[in-house]
Amino acid sequence: MSSHNITILQINDLHGYLEPHPELIRAGDQSVFTTLGGLARIATLYRQVRDETNGAVLALDNGDTFHGTFVAVQSKGAALAAPMNALGIDAMTAHWEFAYGPAGFKKLAAQLNYPVLAINCYDKSTGELVFKPYEVFERGGLRIGVIGMACPIVDKTMPPSFSEGIRFTIGREELPGWIERLRDVEAVDLVVVLSHLGFPQDVKLAREVDGIDVLVSGHTHNRMAAPVIENGAIIFQSGCHGAFIGRLDLEVRDRKVVAHTHRLIPIDESLAEEPAMRSLVEEALAPHRTMLNEVVGHTKTGLDRYSMLSASMDDVLLEAIATAAGVDIAFSNGWRYGAPIPPGPVTMNDLWNMIPMNPPVSVVDVTGSEICALLEENLERAFAADPFDQMGGYVKRCRGLNLYIKVENPRGRRIDRLFVAGRPVEPDMTYRVAFVTAQGVPSKYGRNRRDLDIRAIDALRSYFAEKTPLRLGPQRTVMAV
Repeated sequence: MSSHNITILQINDLHGYLEPHPELIRAGDQSVFTTLGGLARIATLYRQVRDETNGAVLALDNGDTFHGTFVAVQSKGAALAAPMNALGIDAMTAHWEFAYGPAGFKKLAAQLNYPVLAINCYDKSTGELVFKPYEVFERGGLRIGVIGMACPIVDKTMPPSFSEGIRFTIGREELPGWIERLRDVEAVDLVVVLSHLGFPQDVKLAREVDGIDVLVSGHTHNRMAAPVIENGAIIFQSGCHGAFIGRLDLEVRDRKVVAHTHRLIPIDESLAEEPAMRSLVEEALAPHRTMLNEVVGHTKTGLDRYSMLSASMDDVLLEAIATAAGVDIAFSNGWRYGAPIPPGPVTMNDLWNMIPMNPPVSVVDVTGSEICALLEENLERAFAADPFDQMGGYVKRCRGLNLYIKVENPRGRRIDRLFVAGRPVEPDMTYRVAFVTAQGVPSKYGRNRRDLDIRAIDALRSYFAEKTPLRLGPQRTVMAV
């Protein structure tokens, strides 16, 4: 039987980044800032690949696309609809798109020329799927079935408004039935799973579920220079912010992948900007450029959010909200998104990239035992031995304490030592802490919770105005021992 070729192009976790932006590249013992990304460059790459393969291309998006920058959040994702349509995406799944509420996301999805796919997102009242479970594409002489799996943590760790009326599952139990349908009823040559579970979860999924040819992974922002093969499934992921595009070339014969090659392609200056996409991007950003380009300070220290235990970008955010609240202790969520800020000027655009939701700065009174409980809860979500129990981003960001952890310890036993203001935490003592969003300090913890009359962006702006030029020394807040 003759073989056929198909190319899969992946963009994952774009987080609203329309233009080239700073990224951090690790090489040996060095971390180097470089400019990558931009939809106009990506459009050029996609056109080149489509021309090269005579259109035998499947362009897939793992979600976390329409949230993460000022223009994305302020428009509830709508500003990105035209550019993403122009990119020629074939299908997507989702995560932060639910930030606009299920109704808001459905409104956004209706503006797209391609389907949102999810086998694990159910209407609570009817039990029906909220989105299509799969789509079949005919490309390069092949029938390709694409199954979507949305991020399962939306109704578990994120604000309740994100999932109102909707129930999410991992999708492990449902997936075999959909694969069987694609193979036996739809007679596909190739089964592709488009997932926003995260790389550890996807590896476990592929290990447990037979029949997956390709698993296009998202959520955890892994820059994979080479795919992983698990139970016959080719798994790959391509970073975040559109800084890289993943390309997987497949040779398929008799409904089996007989050969594959993979590239992680940097979206750098070697790719010219496609004029039509450049115009769409400019149209989306033009009304906001004056505000976003305003310089609010300078930093001598490069700021980023690319470390598990703590990160300089979050250190600044915590300093700003603690200062605004007049307290010593502060918490925020361990978000993964947010492009790095190299040494030099800091703009309003940088502040909005740090925390695009711009929540109020909040305070709450918590006991020492509650601090331990919320930290243990977060550590389990970050380091659970079962990948399906891992829910969230990096370790919770902290200020005003010193936390020593045993990552390998079992659930509820990872805190080795905890000090507050240099002294061992006192379980019965009450501490006033500042935080942003309920992910910083979940609502089940503490008393006297209230929002202050200042939001995160204003707190950051005031902090940079006071501290410019900013110099950060090493922070020893969370340490693995």
